Amino acid sequence: MLLEQVNTPSDIKRFSLDELNQLAKEIREFLVASVTATGGHFGANLGVVELTLALHYLFDSPRDKIVWDVGHQAYVHKMLTGRKLMFSTLRQYEGLAGFPKRTESEHDAFGVGHSSTSISAALGMAIARDLMGENHHVVAVIGDGAMTGGMAFEALNHAGHLHKRLLVILNDNEMSIDHNVGAVSQYLTRLRSDPHYSRLKNEIESMLLRIPSIGKRVAGTLERMKDSLKYMVVPGVLFEEMGFSYFGPIPGHDLGALLTVLNHVKNLDEPVLLHVATQKGKGYKTAEEAPDKLHSIGGTVTKASKKAPSYTSVFANTMIELAKNDRRIVAVTAAMPSGTGLNLFAEKFPDRCYDVGIAEQHAATLCAGLATAGLRPVFAVYSTFLQRAYDQVIHDICIQNLPVMFAIDRAGLVGPDGETHQGVFDIAFLRTIPNITLMMPKDEGELRHMLFTALTLPGPVAVRYPREDGVGVPLDIPLQTLPSGRSETVREGSDVAFLAVGPMVAVAENAALMLAKHAISARVVNMRFLKPFDEALLLQLAHESIPVVTVEEGALRGGFGAAVLEFYAERNVFHPVHPVGLPDQFITHGSRPELLHHVGLTAEGLADVAVALLGHLSEQRVRRKSVNA
Repeated sequence: MLLEQVNTPSDIKRFSLDELNQLAKEIREFLVASVTATGGHFGANLGVVELTLALHYLFDSPRDKIVWDVGHQAYVHKMLTGRKLMFSTLRQYEGLAGFPKRTESEHDAFGVGHSSTSISAALGMAIARDLMGENHHVVAVIGDGAMTGGMAFEALNHAGHLHKRLLVILNDNEMSIDHNVGAVSQYLTRLRSDPHYSRLKNEIESMLLRIPSIGKRVAGTLERMKDSLKYMVVPGVLFEEMGFSYFGPIPGHDLGALLTVLNHVKNLDEPVLLHVATQKGKGYKTAEEAPDKLHSIGGTVTKASKKAPSYTSVFANTMIELAKNDRRIVAVTAAMPSGTGLNLFAEKFPDRCYDVGIAEQHAATLCAGLATAGLRPVFAVYSTFLQRAYDQVIHDICIQNLPVMFAIDRAGLVGPDGETHQGVFDIAFLRTIPNITLMMPKDEGELRHMLFTALTLPGPVAVRYPREDGVGVPLDIPLQTLPSGRSETVREGSDVAFLAVGPMVAVAENAALMLAKHAISARVVNMRFLKPFDEALLLQLAHESIPVVTVEEGALRGGFGAAVLEFYAERNVFHPVHPVGLPDQFITHGSRPELLHHVGLTAEGLADVAVALLGHLSEQRVRRKSVNA
């Protein structure tokens, strides 16, 4: 097999075109066998096999920089750059990352995971190259979905202005950007990718300008004619107007065509956008027929039988239930209707559900506009993607105290997608904002009540929930309004108190059971509201001299535990508090149980913290008695 001979990009440079086509077939077979076993992003990688081969055939990574947008489509790149034998560990704890990662390989020019970043990063690399007097190529590969992100257009605008030597490859696998096809388009592509054409055009213009009196006028007339023709027949006029030379679309699964055009455009001393048409899931019939469903797969690892619906589905069904009786409710998603469950909402209320594409900033401010008109917009978004709209949350929603609900899915550790997707910062970056209410349910039943409650509050509300199934509580209990800022004690105790948030409530309950076997009485409180939180409870715990352990699946710095410490400090109340949460580091990829164990968010870990805290306090009391004696 040819694939067995490939360990570095240089290994493919000696292959013939026929051998490269055979290698493409073997790569697809490898991807199907490997990714269906481990899980991972599937369809996009099957679609870029030939494109990736062409890039590594013509460019010299890592000297030449290839920047992948999002990274969903970088598996073939990883295979060709020495990581083929690691694919059995893909997205597993301490295994191969699911996205490009600079610390993993020198061939990963830029770490990614969120979309629309490649052109900005590549332009930075091109500027640095020129400032340092170097002469390598810089290539950004961006999908048609990522191109909808405003950041991509900001970068295109800047790159066209600077006129740096930069190649942007638009991988169009959904036909979301209109394009011309057929003989005329192919002819224009061949003509405009030929270096002789550019040289001839410049020579003719130069010659005309040297003709006395009429040369300049003729040249200007020809230029206007050329522009008129361009608007009629050239599909990439938008990119041309932004300062890029546009080529394409070319067939992305024709290696011969890819190599020919790439070889022509790679040395053009200007910004170039090459439009490549590919098919998501290419070569695997099931993925070709259902590219949305096989965008990412979970692998064949045996899982426990499903005992309860996911939090995502409970959110979706509850929103449908609420929207039936409240026509003010509208839903917004940023290119994640299926992931957030809003595809179900859209089926019931197609005129009240808006997918804005990969544009979280716009989504947030759109919700602000909807709210000013008396509607109750709900922005369903993953925690990690809400980070991209932080300014809009503050400036456009919270300053104006608008009743927008943020339904924050994937809050907490999400597992295999790793650092870029862990939803661990939203507590810290939201709780500092005035006017906002922040909640997290202990189970899927409480999620329903929180959604209902959120729609009764006059200002912005965020309800965060995890990426997992519920615990199996009844979902037919009538919806009720939760008292704002009030907690719920789920277990009484007098020696130590666990103040827990979300799924950590159940973990704290198990820790309390362990402690009970050692005659330690632990109180467990479901805080429910992270802002405002139950201040009366905190004062009561201090009055009863019950030490506190806060438990959250979020960043400790600036998180809920920090809020409790701030509360006591502001009131000069000296009360023992031990925050437990995620350390000051980015959490790698792995299964959720593995990661929770890694950071100590387990029943055993909490029990150990409580024992250590009580032991430390006991030692302090002994020392004080000794000093007083």
